[in-house]
Amino acid sequence: MAGFNKVVHSYEEALAGLSNDMTIMVGGFGLCGIPEGLINHMVTMGVSGLTAISNNAGVDDFGLGLLLQQRQISTMIASYVGENATFEQQMLSGELNVILTPQGTLAEKIRAGGAGIPAFFTATGYGTPVAEGKETREIKGRNYVLEESLTADFALVRAWKADTMGNLVFRKTAANFNPMMATAGKITVVEVEEIVQPGELDPNHIHTPGIYVDRLIKANFEKRIEQRTVKAAE
Repeated sequence: MAGFNKVVHSYEEALAGLSNDMTIMVGGFGLCGIPEGLINHMVTMGVSGLTAISNNAGVDDFGLGLLLQQRQISTMIASYVGENATFEQQMLSGELNVILTPQGTLAEKIRAGGAGIPAFFTATGYGTPVAEGKETREIKGRNYVLEESLTADFALVRAWKADTMGNLVFRKTAANFNPMMATAGKITVVEVEEIVQPGELDPNHIHTPGIYVDRLIKANFEKRIEQRTVKAAE
């Protein structure tokens, strides 16, 4: 990278420094807004022992499901995992360590990590297994659970459009988890559909400033649909 230009031209450059036993954050919601190419290259790299933080675990043959197939993830911190039979099998067998986290709590743990906030209190999960082993406190007559924030060695993010300085624009559902993860990684790598020159993006519509982005790569995406529903022919 030269100066403020964050663009790299290969996945080897994009994921340089990623190694075994690291913690990664992977953005997106379902199969929407996931960094497909970065995930595929991690499979090729063969890195293992990963702790993956993501809302979900992809499906059996796509997204994070590919890393699970190759036994490259040892711990999964996630909210929803119901679409992946490989995940289910590994969790039930004890092969995969799973930390299920309420979706809103997961989002806030990541946002807080990016903001430098070490922990926060939330009412979600109080009195359930989610609160086991955690500090609780009564505040103004309501009980809360202390949740520690999350950060990662690498944040892998998918954006719609970026300029070469790394300023990002997300589109619709792809804005789920990606913007907060971009702030919470020691190294933030962004896979993007279109890269433009500085000044071409409306400053009022930038969702993530380039200061959070370390590497930027343009890619083509399959954009698979997780649950395809179509209207019956008449």
